[in-house]
Amino acid sequence: MTTPDPGAFPHLRLRSASPTLIGLPWELPLGSWTDGRADLRELPIGPSRHLVRFVKDEDRLIALKEEPVEIARREYEVLRRLEVLQLPAVLPLGLAELPGGDNAILVTEFLAHSLQYRRLLMRLPPGPSGGRERLLDAMASLLVDLHRGGVYWGDCSLANTLFRRDGDLIQAYLVDAETSETHDQLSDGQREYDLEVLVENVAFGLADLAAFARRDDPTGQDYDDAIREAESVQSRYRQLWDELHAEVELAPGDRYAVEARIRRLNDLGFAIDEIELEPGRGGRLRFRVAVTTRRFHARELERRTGLVVLEGQARILMNDLRQYRSWLEWYEVRPIDRAEGARRWLTEVFRPTTARLAAVVGPERDIIQSYCDVLQHKWLLSEQAGRDVGLEAALRSYLEIGAPAPEIGPDLAAEQAAERPSDLL
Repeated sequence: MTTPDPGAFPHLRLRSASPTLIGLPWELPLGSWTDGRADLRELPIGPSRHLVRFVKDEDRLIALKEEPVEIARREYEVLRRLEVLQLPAVLPLGLAELPGGDNAILVTEFLAHSLQYRRLLMRLPPGPSGGRERLLDAMASLLVDLHRGGVYWGDCSLANTLFRRDGDLIQAYLVDAETSETHDQLSDGQREYDLEVLVENVAFGLADLAAFARRDDPTGQDYDDAIREAESVQSRYRQLWDELHAEVELAPGDRYAVEARIRRLNDLGFAIDEIELEPGRGGRLRFRVAVTTRRFHARELERRTGLVVLEGQARILMNDLRQYRSWLEWYEVRPIDRAEGARRWLTEVFRPTTARLAAVVGPERDIIQSYCDVLQHKWLLSEQAGRDVGLEAALRSYLEIGAPAPEIGPDLAAEQAAERPSDLL
């Protein structure tokens, strides 16, 4: 192995003209960087085979990982492919191949509002919970999305994933593509092997977390539960994969079945790319649907309001918009078209509420998710009261329980109201 020449400049590729990025000491190994040469920030990270550091660049954080140059080149190209396919992964910003050495520094944008699985699950009560179920759904969905895009992960695990709350769901993002490969299409064997690795690694991650939580009293049941939960990811994967690739036979005039299948896929977040109907056996029709990325509600919300949000958040916001438009039509006794309904929802409901939330939770939090949590809190309070309590009452109550951090959510936070917001951030 050769020694880097500290006086030489590296082969540097950057996708951002940020003065901060351009001015970093790329000629030095990452471990030699100091606060005087870069605005370094400390962040908790999971287990990593390589050195990872973070740099502040205006209103975003940049993640830097030093690794062997061939691995870094491949990871950079895989992340570029994921970006083109609009698949959930960290955004690649550049690659610096250190001079005279065998290492390179991979540059990615830190995923805002993201959480590691440990931080997410340690906040949840022990045993089965909606939060754990949503996390396992997210892992299965991420692998389905990658495989549909021809991406073989190779080392899918909780530790190589970041999570972000997405409305009433959790979204998983690939954050480590060191072992990943891209293909036009994956074989069944590649998919199955990737799925087996995922189940094994998820079981290890959950068992490790259980052992940490019960340092003084680990039990065999914890490990059995971890294996059972990990194996459930396989079932979730197969169910979603079959849903997306199903080929059914229909009666020629059964338009309801076509519409129902499209609605089902839209509910899952998928927009329709193409519908194919062809003659089948006995006068029936074979029906296949090709779908795009999981952005159906997000695109519709952006078209109506200009808001760019995650898919699960968009589904909740679209429901809120529709309900407000219906209330306006009832209150003003006249029809309200979509454009007016969207404009008035933005100016009369969404923007005033998010402004009040931002004043309390601060700029580092996901304000869109906080608004979704207020709507969820409103639903919970209305269920308890047997009537619609209204947005204002829900917002006041949400703030009274401490405007809980995103990994908590309003339902669990109501049980933890004694815990201050600063303890949850």
